Amino acid sequence: MRTAMIFILGLALGVAVSTKSQGSKVAGINGVNHIGISVDNFDESVAFYEQKMGFREVDRLRNDKGETTLVFVQVSRDTFLELAPSNANRPAGFTHFGVNVDSASAAASALKERGVTVADPRNVGTQWTIAGVTAPGGRIELSELGPESSLGKAAVSWK
Repeated sequence: MRTAMIFILGLALGVAVSTKSQGSKVAGINGVNHIGISVDNFDESVAFYEQKMGFREVDRLRNDKGETTLVFVQVSRDTFLELAPSNANRPAGFTHFGVNVDSASAAASALKERGVTVADPRNVGTQWTIAGVTAPGGRIELSELGPESSLGKAAVSWK
């Protein structure tokens, strides 16, 4: 009897907690999409994640001079590491994490209504629409994958 009561109390508590957390969640946020890391030894780091960890490179972005500005490697179907070379303005370490959203504009508006500081969404070609969120101790990126998104294509082809 006691075991049944504990089970029922646990079930009730679980339902209460999940109902409360779902009510506070911003609609359209679908989970963590990527983790941004700035690294000192960029080429060595990319090689480590590809060769030692087995993560495949799915995108490499370059500036006008042809220099690599960042590389995305795929960790799981929907999760990526965004690796960028460190520099004077971007020291080595964790830089941000990105969440996948259905609509960057809608998520940004919902967060602004909650008093959160959010930059206006901007397009990154046809790959993404992103908006930066100021969070305690760091930055979050709202990431809406576009029709030509390398990350979206990589997720679809995940094996």
